[in-house]
Amino acid sequence: MSNPRSPSRGRLSRSAEFERVYRRGRSTANRHLVLYAFRGAGEMGQGPRLGVSVSRRIGGAVERNRVKRLLREAFARAAGRLEDGQDLVIVARPSIAELVERRGLPGVEESLTELIAKVGIAGQPEPEPEP
Repeated sequence: MSNPRSPSRGRLSRSAEFERVYRRGRSTANRHLVLYAFRGAGEMGQGPRLGVSVSRRIGGAVERNRVKRLLREAFARAAGRLEDGQDLVIVARPSIAELVERRGLPGVEESLTELIAKVGIAGQPEPEPEP
C-alpha cells in the first residue's frame, strides 16, 4: 500500500485541473453530491483521478475532513470499475453531512455509485471476490 501522505498521481490538485473538469466535463447530481467527469489528457492506463470540493456549509473542519475521507474511500472502492483516463470532481452538498452521520461509508458509496452509473463512465464491472 502506498503512503497516504505521499503525492499521488490519482488526485487532481491544481485549480486549473478542477476548472478544466468543470468547464469541459459532463455532470450529474443527486441530493448529496454533484459529480463532474472529463476524460483527461493524461496517459491511457493512468487510471482515474479525483478532486474533492467540500465547502464550509458542510460544517466545521472535523466534519469536512471526515466527508473528504469518506468520499476518497468510496472513490477508491469504485475506481476499479471506472474507465482509464477519467478526471472526476465530486462536490459535496450540505445534505452529505446528514448522510455521513446516519449511514457512514456505505451511504456515501451508494450515492457515488449512483452518480457514476448516471454519468456513464463505468467501464467493465470489477469481478466479485470469492468468499
